[in-house]
Amino acid sequence: MVFRLGIFVVLIAALAVVVVFGYSILNQGHKAPVAAAPPPTEQILVAGVPLSGGALIQPGNISSVAIVVANAPANAILDTPQNRASLTGAMVKITLAQGALITNSGVIYPGDHGFLAAVLEPGMRAVTVAVDNVTGADGLIWPGDRVDVLLTQNIAGAPDGKSIAAEVVLSDVRVIATGSELVKDSSTNNNNNNNPPASTVTLEVTQEQAARCLVAVNLGKLSLIVHSAQATAAINNAAPPPVWAGQVSPALSAAQPTEQPVTTVNVISSGDTGEFKF
Repeated sequence: MVFRLGIFVVLIAALAVVVVFGYSILNQGHKAPVAAAPPPTEQILVAGVPLSGGALIQPGNISSVAIVVANAPANAILDTPQNRASLTGAMVKITLAQGALITNSGVIYPGDHGFLAAVLEPGMRAVTVAVDNVTGADGLIWPGDRVDVLLTQNIAGAPDGKSIAAEVVLSDVRVIATGSELVKDSSTNNNNNNNPPASTVTLEVTQEQAARCLVAVNLGKLSLIVHSAQATAAINNAAPPPVWAGQVSPALSAAQPTEQPVTTVNVISSGDTGEFKF
């Protein structure tokens, strides 16, 4: 009897172990799998728009994409404010499709040896003119923009209606660099006061245009007029006639007397009197 009772107790204990073990296995099967941590990524710079070989990179031409750090190409450029600034004004060596990777070896930076020789079209010249915050569009002109050069001058001895004149001396020329060191405004944010607007602008011109520009520098103040980025079907490159002060301000022309004043001088010599008017 005692032997049978012992066997019964052993069976009950074994059954309890089986139940507990089965319950544990069942609970483990219901647990949600632990998600693996995503691999780390970083932002790298790519072409935001299609860029043809020889084009000068502007701030709006640069974009970025996220890429797994382990898969990032060795020549990729990280997306940082400094790297974006350094690329602005650089020339791409080969055509880049939108989204294509931008690399240091694929561009020539302003200030690099041979930059001007590479960026100039055959037969063209580079001429640099001084501008201030206003005439230089307050830092809003970038390499690659196309501009007109406007000369404003005072005409000595002219009547008030024609004492000041403005005329276009160069039309539709390309900006290839800004800044006294052939380096673009290094700020990608026009409100960043740590990077003042450029004091000079370098233009791509013909030999004759270079001569015109250098003469204009000695005649008066030069200003830049930026062209639209949208291509037009036809552009009339003929320079418009000069604009005079009297055309802008009718008051200047109206203030001029209709008849010039006459000065009379009486000359007396040896008793004779003579009258001269001039």
